[in-house]
Amino acid sequence: MATEPSNPQAEAERENPAEWVNRDGLNASMGKRRILLTVSYDGTAYAGWQRQANAMTVQQRLEEALRKLTGETVSFMGASRTDAGVHALGQRAHFDTGCHIPADRFPYAMNTCLPSDIRVLEGREVNGCFHARFDAKGKQYAYRIHNARQASALYRNLTAFVPVPLDMEAMRRALPTLLGTHNFAAFQASGGTAKTTIRTLHSAALAQEGCEITLTLRGNAFLYNMVRIIAGTLTEIGKGKLPETVFRTALETGDRLVLGPTAPACGLELTRVFYAWDLETGGNGAAAKPAEPWG
Repeated sequence: MATEPSNPQAEAERENPAEWVNRDGLNASMGKRRILLTVSYDGTAYAGWQRQANAMTVQQRLEEALRKLTGETVSFMGASRTDAGVHALGQRAHFDTGCHIPADRFPYAMNTCLPSDIRVLEGREVNGCFHARFDAKGKQYAYRIHNARQASALYRNLTAFVPVPLDMEAMRRALPTLLGTHNFAAFQASGGTAKTTIRTLHSAALAQEGCEITLTLRGNAFLYNMVRIIAGTLTEIGKGKLPETVFRTALETGDRLVLGPTAPACGLELTRVFYAWDLETGGNGAAAKPAEPWG
């Protein structure tokens, strides 16, 4: 059986020195267990993942549910701080607890205390120095577009609406330029705090089924609004408003202004977060995915 790394701090420094974070003060305290959850949510009603003083967030809902169960006041650490209106099929988050609930029973227990637009899919115990965000080896996102003359009544909160025809072949021809390791500085919205804009995109695919277009991206990490900027630019390529070479131009110049607009948050889904054990098992270490929304 694959296990978590015995020294994540040393591994992070060695594998990605520009991104490693000092773990002092971040490890589980004595007598506490660290639990990693896989969480799915419809982000429509929330001001994003991260707790805020004046708006409801997914993190707050989870922390309140756990308090009802255990009486503990804990803080959840998510692998990705999704924005307002962004959805997740496989967000990962950890917390520390002194309770004795078995890790694999947390989904059943917590789901009784959560609203219907948030569901815990899996729970597992990890070592106390594991970190949901800093130990992530990769992420997969999906961006969905409803491409039709009229907006969708059913999927209006899960897709971006584009009412003009899109040239799928032009969009597909543009994508391969993004694959590999590049400086994606042009693909970061203002407000990004990444220490480096170097990222590796492992795969990029565009699929169409009827009126629904799905962009799937998998990489080692993503910059702030990177997926939405790629999706917005692809849409402009599909409309014929930007050339197929625009991604190459942006990578070469680092100029955000040559790219298209940031696509709406409602079309974005965090599909999976990968850790070392997921990769060692061929990517099958996460909880089983629910039925595909377009299936």
